[in-house]
Amino acid sequence: MNVARPEFRPDPESTREEMEALQHDIAASARFDDDHGFDLDTLGTGDAAPSQTTLDSPTESDSPVRPDPLLVAGVDQAFLDDRAVSAVVVLRDGEVVERTHAVSPLTFPYVPGLLSFREGGPILDAFERLDTTPDVVLFDGSGRIHYRQAGLATHMGVALDVPALGVAKSLLCGTPVADTDHLEAGESVPIEANDRMDCEAGTLVGHAVQTRQFDSYRINPVYVSPGHRVSAATARDVVLGCRGGYKLPEPTRLADAYADEVKEDVRE
Repeated sequence: MNVARPEFRPDPESTREEMEALQHDIAASARFDDDHGFDLDTLGTGDAAPSQTTLDSPTESDSPVRPDPLLVAGVDQAFLDDRAVSAVVVLRDGEVVERTHAVSPLTFPYVPGLLSFREGGPILDAFERLDTTPDVVLFDGSGRIHYRQAGLATHMGVALDVPALGVAKSLLCGTPVADTDHLEAGESVPIEANDRMDCEAGTLVGHAVQTRQFDSYRINPVYVSPGHRVSAATARDVVLGCRGGYKLPEPTRLADAYADEVKEDVRE
């Protein structure tokens, strides 16, 4: 898969001012509404039971042709010394159809708000080894929920020009409109921009999404935001459609596991 906008490849040698200026350009280039061309009904999780044909059912030739389930990619990383292991796992209807990785040097420290300049280049290295073109990509990080509306998912989504969204474990900025401590699985709460962000206060920038919940103990939601070419509502619905038995949606959970697997191979 090619990097569609190479001018947005993160340069860890840039100054902080140059990095922040690039993020403003990325946010201006991003589409935070639906421009993806897919039908969420074709998301496919692998959980649906096969349809049953009866004497009253239409014949196969009379049935409408159902589009193939979406190609959904998950992205995550593992770290070993001064290297990043970037993993991409692509699913169709809950089945892995491709996975690839790259091991890249890390030359930039972790700085809140500038994560893509540490991790973005290694992630693009992995995508350049990918044969398939996903319909939508889930990144382990923020999208529009970012000080300059240009989190990792936005930066990578614009650089690759692919529908993208971020799934973060903590809330970088923005304000939930209601309490998020008592959500049940499948529930969500909108998150609006606050004065830590450079867009108008009250703008819908994402959702707190409860992907999983337990009676014996409570777990926190994930924070989902559009990265590029998807709306906040679609980003939420994609994550809810990718739920499995864990807190993380299946695409990023499998990418996390694959990154750890590669990390152990590299260590040995």
